[in-house]
Formats: sequence, C-alpha cells, structure tokens
Amino acid sequence: MYLTLVTTDLPTNSNSMEHIVILGNGISGVTAARHIRKHSDKKITIVSAETDHFFSRTALMYIYMGHMNFEHTKPYEDYFWKKNRIELVRGYVTAVEHEKKRLKFADNSLLDYDKLILAVGSKPNKFGWPGQDLEGVQGLYSYQDLENLEKNAPNNKICKHAVIVGGGLIGIELAEMLASRAIPVTFLVRESSFWNGVLPEGESAMINRHIKNHHIDLRLSSNLREIIADENGRAKAAVIDETGEEIACDIVGLTAGVSPNVAFLKDSGIELGRGIKVNRMLETNIKDIYAIGDCAEQHEPIGSRRPIEAVWYTGRMMGETVAQTICGNPTEYKPGHWFNSAKFFDIEYQTYGWVFSKPRENETHFHWKHEDDTKCITVCTKTSTGQFLGINTFGIRMRHEVFDRWLTEERSTDYVMQHLREANFDPEFYKQFESQILSSYVQQQTVNA
Repeated sequence: MYLTLVTTDLPTNSNSMEHIVILGNGISGVTAARHIRKHSDKKITIVSAETDHFFSRTALMYIYMGHMNFEHTKPYEDYFWKKNRIELVRGYVTAVEHEKKRLKFADNSLLDYDKLILAVGSKPNKFGWPGQDLEGVQGLYSYQDLENLEKNAPNNKICKHAVIVGGGLIGIELAEMLASRAIPVTFLVRESSFWNGVLPEGESAMINRHIKNHHIDLRLSSNLREIIADENGRAKAAVIDETGEEIACDIVGLTAGVSPNVAFLKDSGIELGRGIKVNRMLETNIKDIYAIGDCAEQHEPIGSRRPIEAVWYTGRMMGETVAQTICGNPTEYKPGHWFNSAKFFDIEYQTYGWVFSKPRENETHFHWKHEDDTKCITVCTKTSTGQFLGINTFGIRMRHEVFDRWLTEERSTDYVMQHLREANFDPEFYKQFESQILSSYVQQQTVNA
C-alpha cells in the first residue's frame, strides 16, 4: 500500500523557506521530513549514501528469502518525494562544518543548511578480530549488506557453510535467511544461553531449543578467535576461541550488535559519547543541529530505557518529535512505555513494559510455557504492591494498546491475568491457552501465599 502526504496548515512567517537538511533516509529521517512538510512550507533535503529512496529496513530479510521484491519494501512511490517537495540527494557526507552551516561530501561538493537533523543510523560492530575485513565477511544492516549476501551466499552450491557470530536479533534473522536457501549454519553465541541478557531463563532456553529444531548448529559459550583467509583473500574458516576448532565456511556474518555511525563526526565539534549526545529536545550541543534515531544518545536515560535505542518505533517517534520543534512547537521526546517485537524463526515475540532477564529488587516473575514448547509468557510484578510492570509473550499475539493502557493505569497483575482476553489479538486461537495460564498463575499465587 502506498501513502500520499497532504500538506496542511502552512505557516506564512518569514522562516517558512529556511533549509532543513536531514542526513539519513531511514525511518527517523524520513518521518522527520514528512512531518516537517505536513506542518510547514520549509525547504527540505534528505541526504543518503545508501539508497535513492526510503525502504523498510526490517523487510531486508524477506527480499533474500523470496517473499518480497525491493520495490515492495518502499512505502512510497518514487514520485512521492517530488510531489511533496522533498529533495533527495545521493551522496556520502564526510564532514559537518557547523561554523559555516554546511555539509562536505566525499567528492568535495558542499551543501548549505539552516537546520541539520542527523539521522545517520548504525553500523555492525567489529571487535578487532583477525580477518574481520576479508572478502566474505559481512554484517546485515544496510541494503549494501543485502547485495553482498546475494554475492556471498546465493545458494548452497557456492556457499556450502556459513558461520554467524553474535547471538542477537540480527543474528537469528541471518540464520533464518541462510536456512531458507538450505545453507548449513553454525551460530556462535558467547552467552551461555541465547539472548539471556534480555530474556528470562525459561524463554531463552525455549529459543535455544527452537533454533536447534531448525537444524542450526548453535554453539553457546563460544567466541570467535579469528577468521582465516584462503589464497585469494576470502574467508575460508572461523576459529572458535575456547577450543581452537576451525569451522570451514564460505561466509562469516558478523552480527554482534550495532553501534552509532558517528566516526565522521569525530572532529566536528558535536559532542559524542557512543552516539551523538542530545537533550530531551533532541538538540545537540551545536545550535540548529539535532540527532534522532539509533545514532542519538540521551545525556540521561529516560526511565529504565537505554541512552541509545536501536528500535524502529523510537526512531519514528523521534522524527515526529523533532519536526514539531523545528516547526515552532518545542516538544520533548517522551517515548512512553517500552515495547518491542521480533521473530525467532516461527515464534513471534512481543514485550510490553519491563521484564528483565532476572527480577530486580522488589520484583517477581510468573512464567508459563505451553507443552508444545513454542508458546510462553513471563509477567513481571512489583512484589510490594502487586502492580503489573510488564509482560513478554512468545507465540501468542497481544494488543499493544491494551497493555499500554494497563501500564498507564498501574493495574495489578491480578487484574491483568483476569482480563487477559481483552488483550488477545487472536481470540479464536487463544481461548485454549487462557484457562491454562490463569490456572497456573493462581496455583503459583497459592503456593507463594
């Protein structure tokens, strides 16, 4: 489905034609551009070195798996940008010269701005492994990474084996992608259980089993020592640090997280931490320069959130927020209750509120798992008051707006469990689990009483 933006409520002040330059055409930058256009007649330019047009980054895996074409991942027709007077510039920016309010490109061309929004995203982490820059070694973040994957692993005849390093969400996406082309995968995860820094023990253990059930060679407590090159300078093997075992492979996927893409700003005068430091208004230390998305780092975390959040929906919210400020309505970034979603092969995952891997002080967890080992929930409760703090769901779809309301209303976990059906996204399938979950919860409460 393609969308059309309608410009409304255009201001008539003398600043209406100031030039807003947005560096980055991901969800953050494009959302900022759309909302600035919605509320103003300012001149808008989006700069990107990745692609000509905005696309849905989360859909990259489905292109490789054959479910979509690249054109299907573009939410807007190519004519959308001209129609809405948003200029697109394809180019690689090497420097921000804030004293002169201009960008410098790799070809030495320049672009002036009145206000600059940095939405430059992230890049895959590399930790200095020997061989990490060999041919056949890559991440999975950009469209160029997808193109490289097509070259490095087009099928299981050219790519007879793959090694993935890093046990996060990108790693499991890459494992699913390669498995869809029948390419054998060895998955190196440094933790003792998959994503156990985020998921409680029962959930992490279930995902371990689910990965192995999809014929992935999951190696827990395993770190990469080095990548060995063949005579042509391509990766031919990965070495496990703990054992010294060499695993022959034709591609190594580095998926050990991402970091803000800020190296080009090192000498810019813009304050950096791991990312670009911003206040609650998403302003940097330089006047008229803002940062949004997963390159932005809050000086002080918002509640229990991390200072940097590489999450699609927070990037969108930052884009909407900064557009309000630039259009004359100063607005603080207030992301509200935490939520996220992901997919582990066949199991969909959702989280609302806070459920940490281990209960914090004055917290308890209730965990329920279905006998088929593909569905479970974990609910976090404030022990002293019985207040509902959050829920993780696996294999059972829930409604975000319902949990968001319950968190705002500070409902008790007892209330949530009694009314869980209201949050059910698939009631025709869910009723068979509801009684089991409630019965298990009541039984645990009785034992703990």
